[in-house]
Amino acid sequence: MTERISSVDTFDIRFPTSRHRDGSDAMNPFPDYSAAYLVLRSTAGAEGHGFVFTVGRGTEIEVAAIRSLAPMVVGQPVDALVADPGALARQLIGDSQIRWLGPEKGVVHMAAGALVNAVWDLAARRAGRPLWSLLAALTPEQIVAQIDWRYLRDALTEDEALTILRDAAPGKAERERTLLDEGYPAYTTTPGWLGYDDEKLARLCRQAVSDGYRLIKLKVGADLGDDVRRLAIARRAVGPDVGIAVDANQVWGVPDAIGWMRELAPFDPYWIEEPTSPDDVLGHAAIRSALAPIRIATGEHMHNAVMFKQLLQAGAADVVQIDACRVGGVNENLAILLLAAKFGVPVCPHAGGVGLCELVQHLAMFDFVAVSGTAESRAIEYVDHLHEHFTAPVRIANGRYVAPRTAGMSAQMLPATLAAYRYPDGPRWAGADPSDGGQR
Repeated sequence: MTERISSVDTFDIRFPTSRHRDGSDAMNPFPDYSAAYLVLRSTAGAEGHGFVFTVGRGTEIEVAAIRSLAPMVVGQPVDALVADPGALARQLIGDSQIRWLGPEKGVVHMAAGALVNAVWDLAARRAGRPLWSLLAALTPEQIVAQIDWRYLRDALTEDEALTILRDAAPGKAERERTLLDEGYPAYTTTPGWLGYDDEKLARLCRQAVSDGYRLIKLKVGADLGDDVRRLAIARRAVGPDVGIAVDANQVWGVPDAIGWMRELAPFDPYWIEEPTSPDDVLGHAAIRSALAPIRIATGEHMHNAVMFKQLLQAGAADVVQIDACRVGGVNENLAILLLAAKFGVPVCPHAGGVGLCELVQHLAMFDFVAVSGTAESRAIEYVDHLHEHFTAPVRIANGRYVAPRTAGMSAQMLPATLAAYRYPDGPRWAGADPSDGGQR
């Protein structure tokens, strides 16, 4: 009997991180890190796990979007799904009625990405390989076939993508050995949440250097005087040779971003992240021109590969920040990695959150092995929150991600976590006031 997808189980999982201001920034002062989580189940008992990262209220909307798309997956033969996840991606994203709600952006697009990622997780589990290794083992032709090219060919053609992948092929085996032996560079945002007091900021900055990080990140944008004080504390704590990136989380308009960052320039910021609306490609270009040589980093809130294409065409960013849960899943991120390689812009993935480190490490490691062929000027964000809730949590050693060896995309949460943090009836939420998130 043909093995098929039998069900898509969904969960609204929320963690009360706002109680200690973990994750706080200028736009999100009290986030409750959360996930619209799903499990694909097959008639033979196989599973694939995926989710969309959220920050509290509204997670139920994302869960509803996943449930709306689930009937397009249930009943599909597993062999065909795992052999060609791109076919499912095109079906989900191209559905004429669902597409009207996007197209290719927002809640529905991220829900499609969660389902696509769950299929890749299932495929990697069946192959007995971590996802980065499964992707790296594909031929250039197989990778290119996973991508929807219709809106991208004016910037990157299939033939150009094949050339990038073929040029990277000769050193793949050596880079894979290097990755397994040495890991992949990380940077940490753990010290930099806006709600932390000065003593905690200084202590965590010193700890980050002791742990081997060469780049840390601080949240900025709520109050200029506070930012100047906090950056001075951080610079004293880490010294002159450790990079300090800053992140405004979209809080400024273009003139504000330029003026504010000129005040912070004496602290030698490594980059300014999301200085303005993520949709404003020309605004990013203007900020980059005005603030050079300070780097401009963005991407975690960009809707799709088309926006990344325009960002790169406009010369509007020095660092591309992919997110494993923002665009339409693995397939669209493959396109973005190839676009970044074509334009010669390094990729430093956005992570932290709930499970974002676990997922995106696979994409960065695939890029190193099979696309860009380098980790120069690249690092994956790391935040020391909530990893204990996953069956295969990320591991960091001396400021580097240890390459995962467990089969899958590292997306599976522990059953005990799903029971305890299920919103609103899990025991960790019983009696909480839903109007104030995790605050009591």
